[in-house]
Amino acid sequence: MSHSLRTLCARAVLVGVGLGVMSVAGAADKAGFETARKQAAAAYEADKAACKPMKGNAQDICMAEAKAKETATVADARAAFENTDKARRKATDDKADALYKVAKEKCDDMKGNEKDVCMKQAKAERDKAKASAEARKEVAAANKEAAKTSRDADYKVAREKCDAMSGADKDACLAQAKARFGK
Repeated sequence: MSHSLRTLCARAVLVGVGLGVMSVAGAADKAGFETARKQAAAAYEADKAACKPMKGNAQDICMAEAKAKETATVADARAAFENTDKARRKATDDKADALYKVAKEKCDDMKGNEKDVCMKQAKAERDKAKASAEARKEVAAANKEAAKTSRDADYKVAREKCDAMSGADKDACLAQAKARFGK
């Protein structure tokens, strides 16, 4: 399979996955999550049925694509429902693994070096997606730490300004600084 054909197939899978994700918009509550999960399961069954007439590896690819679409929809719905960084990272990992399985099935039609290259490319794409999610986690943690450091520094400045005052004015100034900077 040529590189451009593989790219086209990968894009088609991503579009299918994206279509499944559109139903996730209402999954911010438990009922929405359950609805999205049930819709994903129903779509998966329909997609599996469409794969039945196929034979050999074409059927395997079709089944992997159907499962990837379901996995992406459920993972995104769960991430929207849980609304945590951990859930979003897990969704990214689940989708990357599902797309990796699709890519591996597509590589099965190849032989020799072409198959080896295809498998390495599939693994690299999965690893890049997971690394990107991990990098976003690290950036978020660094931003959080930077914001805390900045807030602490601003609090110290505000406290120092209060030191020039005395009595009730100083107490009010310190209370205001503590409230402003969450201390």
